[in-house]
Amino acid sequence: MDVVEDMIQTWAPDDLWQVAQPLIPVAAKRPQGGGKRRADDRAVFAAIAYMVQAGCSWRKLPAVFFWVSRPTVHRRFTEWTRHGLWEQIHHELLHRLQVAGGIDWSRAIVDSISVRALKSQGSRTAWPVRAESSAASSIAVVASPSAPFTNGGRPSRAAPIRSVSSAA
Repeated sequence: MDVVEDMIQTWAPDDLWQVAQPLIPVAAKRPQGGGKRRADDRAVFAAIAYMVQAGCSWRKLPAVFFWVSRPTVHRRFTEWTRHGLWEQIHHELLHRLQVAGGIDWSRAIVDSISVRALKSQGSRTAWPVRAESSAASSIAVVASPSAPFTNGGRPSRAAPIRSVSSAA
């Protein structure tokens, strides 16, 4: 097995590819015909998986490992994101785990962030904070099957549970 095939197999293993492949949108035929042969969807999928896991920028993507160009990977990522591929894969994997009894929905993961609240200068601020306070606000979000983690690792449809302000 050569390096390219090994990288593709590592970052898009058979079991994951069996889930993703039927969900990938079919490419439209070029109206004028001809052109270069389309890059392999699995190689592009593997390159995207590598990039997300490694946390590298598009410019740092080692395209030689996957035998696809960086612009091709970026273009397909954009197309697939618009098509909703990542949410579809997320829901399909959750469904398969549910069927296999691998998910216990009696518990949920709660994550929160703290944002420094601005002092009010006599006008209303985005956060309801007392004028003399420099309080920090916390927002908690629950991960659920209806709130897949997309959009750069942030929940796309999660709703805040509560907002708490406390004096500094």
